[in-house]
Amino acid sequence: MPRYRSWGRYPAATPAAVLPVDWRSDPPALDRVRQPVLPYACGRSYGDSCLNDGGVVLDVRRLDRLIAFDQERGLLQCEAGVTLAEILALVVPRGWFLPVVPGTRWVSVGGSIANDIHGKNHHRAGTFGAHVSRFELLRSTGQRTVCTPGDELFRATVGGLGLTGLILWAEIMLKRIPGPAIAVERIRFPGLDAFFALAADDRDFEYTVAWVDCLARGPRLGRGIYMRGDHAPQDGTVPSPLRPARFRVPLDAPAGVLNATTLGLFNEAYYRGQLRGRLRSTVPYAAFFFPLDGVGDWGRLYGANGFVQYQCVVPDVGGGGPIRAIFERISRSGEPASLAVLKRFGNIRSPGLLSFPREGMTLAVDFAVRGRTLALLEDLDAIVRETGGAVYPAKDARMSAASFRAFFPELERFTAQRDAKFSSSFWRRVHAS
Repeated sequence: MPRYRSWGRYPAATPAAVLPVDWRSDPPALDRVRQPVLPYACGRSYGDSCLNDGGVVLDVRRLDRLIAFDQERGLLQCEAGVTLAEILALVVPRGWFLPVVPGTRWVSVGGSIANDIHGKNHHRAGTFGAHVSRFELLRSTGQRTVCTPGDELFRATVGGLGLTGLILWAEIMLKRIPGPAIAVERIRFPGLDAFFALAADDRDFEYTVAWVDCLARGPRLGRGIYMRGDHAPQDGTVPSPLRPARFRVPLDAPAGVLNATTLGLFNEAYYRGQLRGRLRSTVPYAAFFFPLDGVGDWGRLYGANGFVQYQCVVPDVGGGGPIRAIFERISRSGEPASLAVLKRFGNIRSPGLLSFPREGMTLAVDFAVRGRTLALLEDLDAIVRETGGAVYPAKDARMSAASFRAFFPELERFTAQRDAKFSSSFWRRVHAS
């Protein structure tokens, strides 16, 4: 059996069986399956929301057909297993782009809806689900329903973690672009106050995000490099998004390679590596949106125990109190935090009942799984709860049921729409039923 695991490789899980889904016209009879089922495509969720330990995995990777593309209106219809890379390969040469992309192009359309993904343009475009005009959902009873915005089942499925049924196909509104490049400005900033000043002007740019040094302390707390950009023309051949990674990490790194010392040296070099305070350039879109896709299996750098990514959103208040408290807790923990990004979410309301993005400051940071890591994340959860924020379920591997209820106040409405046959390791952890 192929390995069905999450991107963080933590926690471990083994399905009891795998049921391939090959044709949207002839889906499996789910009412005959005794164990709980869960759709699985690319496995790019970091935690256990894509895992079904002891249950049945519905492998939808063969639902990979492009159904229709209206090139005049930018309306694309495709099956749920189609990846964002495959869509970009089709539409970018024709002057269109996906309305929202995450940090990897190797995500399925079904997964993008189920996790209501967000990107560097949330302040302008909201989430992926806001650009989905309809999709067909297969329930475990065999009922097939075409869901549209405003339907309660639509709202439950967008951001619903694959728990309302099996998405067979979806229709997405694309956006026009002037070319396949991104005109980027990179600005080095010395601390959080400088970041807040830059983020206040983010409406002037389509895409904004910041790399931050989570290990810095004192006046350097939250220092980093702010990146903002817009679509731009580019001459010459555009590299195909379907091209595999040029480099691959062949083995799990030895335990302890990523530690406070090595990451501190890396962060210092990266921060100082941009010699000028501001740097402008024009780069291919893949280099801007998907830099880590250039290294295959990069998660193996965290070692055999895997890693967790902690992503939260907290209110954007004067002085940045909540996000500042999170930075201070991480920096004094001694835990080697890496690959940290900071962004301001806008006020565009996400369509899903369990959608994560909401107005505020969002921080995403990776931690190798070590003895004290989970205790630190519990401390961060407490800060997020107390300030009325939330933690992203698609990247979670350990939040408590109490935290989940606090983060998502519309949980009861979602539960009323959930398909009882669909479950996951995440759901059984955070919602006893």
